Amino acid sequence: MDKFFSIVRGLGLNRGPQRWLGGVLGGIAAKLNVEVAYVRIAFLLFCLLPGPAIIFYAAAWLVLPDSKNNRIVLESFLDRRSVN
Repeated sequence: MDKFFSIVRGLGLNRGPQRWLGGVLGGIAAKLNVEVAYVRIAFLLFCLLPGPAIIFYAAAWLVLPDSKNNRIVLESFLDRRSVN
């Protein structure tokens, strides 16, 4: 599982500092070098279409590292479970 998280960190995509919820869209905007408002509007339009937008967002929140401390939520959760 460590290899998976190393690959995710190597993508250079982080949850951004401009957060409304989890920072996923802010991180995508930073990676694409576009204004975060454009990414948020695109995501809202994506949500209006039939599709797994909420699942995509939740999965991205779980696996993208935080821009502040490089922590991945899913990795921390799995580490805590393996200790107990």
